[in-house]
Amino acid sequence: MARADTLARAKELDRPELAYLVRFPAADGMKDMELTWAELARDTNWVTERLRGHGLAAGQRALLTTSGFEGFWGHTVIGALRALRVPYGIAEAMGWDHRRTAVFHRELDPDVVIGLSAETLEGLAGSADIGEMFRSASVVLARPAAVPLLRGAGVSACLMSAVGPALALECPERCGAHVNAAEWRVGERDGQLVIAAGEVRRSRLAETPLGIAGRVETGRCACGSEDPRVLLAQAGATSSSRS
Repeated sequence: MARADTLARAKELDRPELAYLVRFPAADGMKDMELTWAELARDTNWVTERLRGHGLAAGQRALLTTSGFEGFWGHTVIGALRALRVPYGIAEAMGWDHRRTAVFHRELDPDVVIGLSAETLEGLAGSADIGEMFRSASVVLARPAAVPLLRGAGVSACLMSAVGPALALECPERCGAHVNAAEWRVGERDGQLVIAAGEVRRSRLAETPLGIAGRVETGRCACGSEDPRVLLAQAGATSSSRS
């Protein structure tokens, strides 16, 4: 049977609602939460709009660094890149795979780099100037520990971070990373972030302290979004600055 026929038949099969079992760290230990295909589709649509806000468009090229256990957000980013018709290469976010990041960077010459970790940057630092390497990318979305390293090297990096089971993405205004308000309730208690599932999520999650130091900004962002923005203490000096 041809591949196209196989895929067509597969679409006719019943599929369980559950897509992932998301495990995330909270202040009092690991938590589990179900993620349905419908929720994954909504999350992908949200990420697509956030990336579109960075100017991503068909014909650009992207480099994504992620790990298998991050599928609950990695899948949404990949789906967004496909929706935007942006070809991409994937490298492992762990430091031991920094050479693959270097190879993809050289071969793809990416316009967009997503998910850079401090571990990857530390691995690359032994053989490359990370400032020279990533300054040519029009968009760099990096993890909290990587943001100050990149900005210190002259790279205009924006923050991306898992906030419990949610994904936070900073817009070009660089005044905090947005969290999808239609799906999540994010707040702060005593200088620590808390999160709860929105009413539309199938798997309920009561307000849960995450053990992440930070604060939440509400109100309309200069980018036009009404989604709340998290500013992590770890990257606070960089996330709140547009320098």
